[in-house]
Amino acid sequence: MLDAVAPSSPRRYRVLVAEDNIINQKLLTRLLERAGHEVRLAGNGREALAAFEGERFDLVLMDLQMPEMDGLEAAERIRERERQTGGRVPIVAVTTSSSDDDRRRCLDAGMDDLVPKPVEPPRLFQTIAAVLGTSTP
Repeated sequence: MLDAVAPSSPRRYRVLVAEDNIINQKLLTRLLERAGHEVRLAGNGREALAAFEGERFDLVLMDLQMPEMDGLEAAERIRERERQTGGRVPIVAVTTSSSDDDRRRCLDAGMDDLVPKPVEPPRLFQTIAAVLGTSTP
């Protein structure tokens, strides 16, 4: 089933997935890898920030509710770092809360878009394509 919903991509992206739930980690990893992308997992915001500071990514998928440091704070810190070093990597929130208030909080923290949980693969890949400015993720 996942093969049918994970489009292959003409370009291989490096994606940082910041998610504390193992099932969501596996789902996102499988979807992204089947689309041809390389995935690096972080189990909380602190791990995501450390990975971002040590590696180069094309995209960050960020859960909002994680232990140690939530996704909003991690996104704000990533944006602070980018202001010092230059560049800008798209950050997409992946969250169970997708109200207008939550969307505003994500955008205010520097995120580019939001994908609701449970993750629907077509919506995920449409959002990825939109934030990366491509026709296919």
